[in-house]
Amino acid sequence: MQLRDHQQMILDALQNAIKGQVYCPTGGGKTPCMIFDAKRRLESATTPQTFVIVAPRILLAGQLCAEFTEFITDTQILHVHSGETHYSKTTKADAIKQHILINQTLQKHTLIFTTYHSLNKVIDSGITIDVAYFDEAHNATGRHFFTGVAATSLHAEKAFFFTATPRQSKNPHSRGMNNRDIYGPVLCNVPAPHLINNGSIIPPKMEEFNLTIDYTKHNAHEANAEAILNILDNTDNNQKVLVAAPSSKVMWAAISTTTLIQDLTERGYEVLHITSKFGAYINKQKVNREVFFDTLTAYGKDPSKKFVLFHYSILSEGINCPGLTQCILLRNLNIVEMAQTVGRVIRMHQDDIKAIQAGTLQPGDLSNYTKSYGFVTVPTFGRKNAHTVKRLQNVVDAIFVKGVPPTSIIA
Repeated sequence: MQLRDHQQMILDALQNAIKGQVYCPTGGGKTPCMIFDAKRRLESATTPQTFVIVAPRILLAGQLCAEFTEFITDTQILHVHSGETHYSKTTKADAIKQHILINQTLQKHTLIFTTYHSLNKVIDSGITIDVAYFDEAHNATGRHFFTGVAATSLHAEKAFFFTATPRQSKNPHSRGMNNRDIYGPVLCNVPAPHLINNGSIIPPKMEEFNLTIDYTKHNAHEANAEAILNILDNTDNNQKVLVAAPSSKVMWAAISTTTLIQDLTERGYEVLHITSKFGAYINKQKVNREVFFDTLTAYGKDPSKKFVLFHYSILSEGINCPGLTQCILLRNLNIVEMAQTVGRVIRMHQDDIKAIQAGTLQPGDLSNYTKSYGFVTVPTFGRKNAHTVKRLQNVVDAIFVKGVPPTSIIA
């Protein structure tokens, strides 16, 4: 993998640091920075090392594991969470400690993949942590997660926090990321305009789509189904579409009690949907999450595939959904969720990446890109959702015009 200039800048910042934060917009390639930093540390190590990689969700922990093990192959893998994996897995502190002791005896390095929810199990084991990487680190500020994060940061030899959307607190000694004792200083802050200019991401383009549908609490599922079809029929760049649903309940009602799936199928779309409440489905067939994400990845890379992907919250951060061209935002989101959702559609098209690498396309020459923009469409029903449009515009301006990471304030 060839690193871009900003990724090398991040690696340089990490090299001699003990603790700190890295701010980089979604799509900027934070995971490769973790991987290459870990790889060089392991290559120079003279004793068995234990690395802990923390993710907000089990799904992302699995995805991070797949990416790490593509480049780092000489380590033992342990998952500490309740999800499915074909690697060794436990949530028992004694078993974690025993696993590490065995690996140290065998002179083996260990990568532990866990979640913020299960991180306390790793701490309870009492093992030595050489390096901890916190992905989507704004989650570390959560009321229920901060104690485990703080303990890990203070216990680990080195701790690094990666996010596109930092959270701070009014009290700099509280759980916000401005608590330098826990999170360390900001080591690197990469602005989004730089990533656009160097061919790492594309800018978003916001579209307001006004509808004359009478929207009520009782017909929300019907109104949203009609809105989706109207948007798809009347906008461009809608080949691979992510729909951020207003709720699991409304999404399920739209899918199960209206003709939405049939209407989408008649328009040539595959239909995928996933929520923590109802599970994962591909064209009405329930599947496990591994099949779901393997299919999503395959569809995303296939230029002939059209699909609409419905979700509520579960895909808003971290999870890689390749190929998305448009997001339909059916609900208002907080600043972090909104920035993360926009980040789903601003990833580069594979043809553009290859052309830039081959030297036949100049980075930032958007007019000649196969995919020049990621479209974010907000349907409005009279005044409903108008506040979503305003908030979205403010977030987009801050990130992609001013180059400022969208920082939210917690209590």
